[in-house]
Amino acid sequence: MKFSEYTYERPSVKTFIEAFEIELSNFKNAKNYLEQKSAILSINELRSDFDSMGSLASVRHSINTKDNYYEEENNFFDDNYPELTSYINDYYRALLISPYRTELETEFGRQLFVIAELRLKSFEPEIIEDLKVENKLDSQYRKIKAQAIIEYDGKEYNLSSISPLELSKNRTIRKGAAEAKWAFFEKNTEEIESIYDKMVQKRHKMATALGYKNYIELGYARMLRSDYNYQMVANFREQVKEHIVPIASNLLNRQAKRLGLDSLKYYDEGFKFPSGNPTPKGNPIWLQNQASIMYAQLSSETDDFFRFMTEKELMDLVAKDGKQTGGYCTFLNKYKSPFIFSNFNGTAHDITVLTHEAGHAFQCYSTSKKTTLYDYIWPTYEACEIHSMSMEFFTWPWMDLFFKEDTEKFKFSHLTGSILFLPYGVAIDEFQHIVYENPGMTPNERNAAWAAIEEKYLPERDYENNTYLKEGRFWQRQSHVFGMPFYYIDYVLAQICAFQFWKRSLEDKNSAWKDYIKLCNAGGTKSFLELVKLANLQSPFENGCIAEVVQPIQAYLKTVDDSKF
Repeated sequence: MKFSEYTYERPSVKTFIEAFEIELSNFKNAKNYLEQKSAILSINELRSDFDSMGSLASVRHSINTKDNYYEEENNFFDDNYPELTSYINDYYRALLISPYRTELETEFGRQLFVIAELRLKSFEPEIIEDLKVENKLDSQYRKIKAQAIIEYDGKEYNLSSISPLELSKNRTIRKGAAEAKWAFFEKNTEEIESIYDKMVQKRHKMATALGYKNYIELGYARMLRSDYNYQMVANFREQVKEHIVPIASNLLNRQAKRLGLDSLKYYDEGFKFPSGNPTPKGNPIWLQNQASIMYAQLSSETDDFFRFMTEKELMDLVAKDGKQTGGYCTFLNKYKSPFIFSNFNGTAHDITVLTHEAGHAFQCYSTSKKTTLYDYIWPTYEACEIHSMSMEFFTWPWMDLFFKEDTEKFKFSHLTGSILFLPYGVAIDEFQHIVYENPGMTPNERNAAWAAIEEKYLPERDYENNTYLKEGRFWQRQSHVFGMPFYYIDYVLAQICAFQFWKRSLEDKNSAWKDYIKLCNAGGTKSFLELVKLANLQSPFENGCIAEVVQPIQAYLKTVDDSKF
């Protein structure tokens, strides 16, 4: 069965609740551990089937946000997921007081109980209506971006198709395309800022209703962060400022020199080389065929995985009108199928997003073969991003399949881009902490806070005469800030881990790959730091870790004569 043949049917909430209550009663009244295990697996299947329909509706809606049917179905899940949370939490509550907890922990692992505790800390029935509003606000923001119409030089573009022009060799075109894109955001800024303001107020209201001082602790609980806190994250951000920001500034100055510019403007940052950025040398079908060759040669595991993805048509890769922006991977549990979504537009990002999302997809594909437990298909997000970002590096030996003569240029660009991302990643995280510590901020005060954070972490950024960006609105493009609060430091933490896999893959590929497979198979059976230890990686939170990790990267970059690019 191919993805197009996967049958969508709106699930009955009433039927789900009735069946769930029966199984929960079976769990509570179980006379032994085996009866409780049976009830857990039945509850697992109910949740899996319901969420699979939700994921299917979400994917089809994101592929075409103009499809009214799937927009309504997406709205249905936005409305009903919060209602069902109270029932799921009844199950978690019963799980924690099970008389057979010792046996269940032996069977399923301790992490299931950690998840249960954190879920209970982040929900009470009184916040259901606020959760519904939060979901709808996020859908509104995504729809604004998905249906963007950007006018430039007599033509219309969306947020994906304008990107190649922003990377043009012609500086006038780069600047014009960037200004046109940001003019779209400026036109919609009042609505975007209103949506975000409502989100912040709702989240603060939910946090105080649950007994928290503000949304930060609730946000961490919702992200299932069990072995680190915001103080550790703040210390990590300081390490990035100390050890990465100077390197990033040096790389940007190196880029300006390469381009023959006195300094980079904001519209120059994405343009890396005077000969043009590296680009893949074929159309999307050709790229997918090259990826098939790559994954066949990388390992038997990835060969099986990518054949599965290709044969079942579990990828929608090309940008088109009405399609949601960005890229993601989701998992349709009922069909044991990952799904990769992206917006190919002819840039090098097509390959990094493909390998990145393939890392996610490979992980849940692998995990689903090792566990039937719904809560373990995905780990927490920062662990998820290790799989994706590391896959970007494990596939380096095959980049010539996509980039031909531009291969070395791509590798240099990819590695430097990964470094340059880190200050931006921690800037987004610090911004969110400030926002939720100060929920009464006005939109202008939030923008001013972002502008100050940019000066701290992105000191080389120059918005020239773009008043809209100078006033601190660049953050408004970042979907994570709206839909997944505090989900961004995850990329930075994971990048530090992925850099370790990059180094190890150059020294001993077989050993590194073995640990990567181990990590993917484990899925969500352990917490973030436990998974890092399992993969024989150093914790990003350890003082000195970042300084140590960047040493071989700096050494590598010094060997590259980027003037030849």
